[in-house]
Amino acid sequence: MDFNVKKLASDAGVFFSRAMQFTEEKLGQAEKTELDAHFENLLARADFTKNWTEKILRQTEVLLQPNPSARVEEFLYEKLDRKVPSRVTNGELLAQYMTEAANDFGPGTPYGKTLIKVGETQRRLGAAERDFIHSASINFLTPLRNFLEGDWRTISKERRILQNRRLDLDACKARLKKAKAAEAKAALWSDEVEKAEHELRLTQTEFDRQAEVTRLLLEGISSTHVNHLRCLHEFVESQTNYYAQCYQYMLDLQKQLGRFSGTFVGNAESTSPPPAATSLPAVAAATLPAVPTIPVVPTIVGVPNTMAESVLNPNEVKPPASGTRKARVLYDYEAADSTELALLADEMITVYSLPGMDPDWLIGERGNQKGKVPVTYLELLS
Repeated sequence: MDFNVKKLASDAGVFFSRAMQFTEEKLGQAEKTELDAHFENLLARADFTKNWTEKILRQTEVLLQPNPSARVEEFLYEKLDRKVPSRVTNGELLAQYMTEAANDFGPGTPYGKTLIKVGETQRRLGAAERDFIHSASINFLTPLRNFLEGDWRTISKERRILQNRRLDLDACKARLKKAKAAEAKAALWSDEVEKAEHELRLTQTEFDRQAEVTRLLLEGISSTHVNHLRCLHEFVESQTNYYAQCYQYMLDLQKQLGRFSGTFVGNAESTSPPPAATSLPAVAAATLPAVPTIPVVPTIVGVPNTMAESVLNPNEVKPPASGTRKARVLYDYEAADSTELALLADEMITVYSLPGMDPDWLIGERGNQKGKVPVTYLELLS
């Protein structure tokens, strides 16, 4: 019982000391130990990562499931650790309605036949949408959630501990300062000074240890970016496959509707001759325009995509008189060709931009080496 009472009293005293130190710092009445610039940059980058990851996650959820009620239901099932029940997509529901309508109107009538054809395509579109949502959830949303609910919670916990250690350290510094002032007035050595110095050494050690733990976690954000970059590529791949499937389904539907050209206008017994086999019916042409073939112009990363422009050769350009900046490399980068500059993590290079360059790229210089470098691999310094 006595031990518990003493522990509670000690905890209350520590809490009160931290509260006093925090309040005096806010009022400008106490000194505050500042972290080094690199540590502050790590903290800022971690906060940016957390905030933007949350926004990207929420908006991607809206993209995949526009219905807010359905999103709330999925969230509750997830928190209860239960499997989300299978939900019919809008395309599949539309396909069901069209098929039922065709049966009522007569599946042998021109309108009924067309409803069946369009309904079947809507069903295939709905199935493709379901596969895309599942793939995006597994390969993109889940890693983002894991970061926010796992790594970020650990980082936040260690940052709170570091903040408490910093408050304890500054409170000890303040007590030592007061003890020395009292000692000077008394003109003799005070036990309070020795006690305050001992407490300061202990709190300084704890602060340094916690700062190192927190620093290591914050530096791990670079690995998080690499992992999220890979997940982003997988998301784009899934989205590309989904839209390619939808495009092919609609092309097939256009071809099928071309066989019923005489049934879109007038009545089914129209005696007008059918159009050429390669043409589309009047209504189909208005609602489903044919997609023209667009010639593909090769794109060079970092260079404006115009056929008349020549390829930028970084070795032939000179840095501007002003506007260059120092940058720290975040990750290793292997040059794709002779116009790019290979990078090593943590090295310092000089960068600048040229008129007409892709904003995602800069010209980088390291000694007598020069080439294009991706902005996402750099931390620009003032």
